[in-house]
Amino acid sequence: RESARLMLPRGKGNIFFTGATASLRGGSGFAAFASAKFGLRAVAQSMARELSPKGIHVAHVVVDGAIDGVFTRSNRTDVEDLLARNVILKPEEIAANYVWLHNQQRSAWTHELDLRPWSETW
Repeated sequence: RESARLMLPRGKGNIFFTGATASLRGGSGFAAFASAKFGLRAVAQSMARELSPKGIHVAHVVVDGAIDGVFTRSNRTDVEDLLARNVILKPEEIAANYVWLHNQQRSAWTHELDLRPWSETW
């Protein structure tokens, strides 16, 4: 809300939310996480309906899968193999998608984007 207050007078800006597959469906043992992510998605949808007509691009990005980074590398010994096989997400590829969203023209805004490794089993 605070970001939107700064963007509204200019009539432009981007607000992006990062979700997970739990934004779309709950999993066994993950009720609290799923309800929070479902809620975040609903906030993004509501904000998009309110702010898009005023020039603010609001998007929800589902990022599903392990991401190469400190956490993954401290919990897995096979990260290099997973990267070589494109089984985990590369941070630079995630970032490239956020930059793409940021640069979209108003005539074709994306509201929801789903990023996952090609090997994901849906």
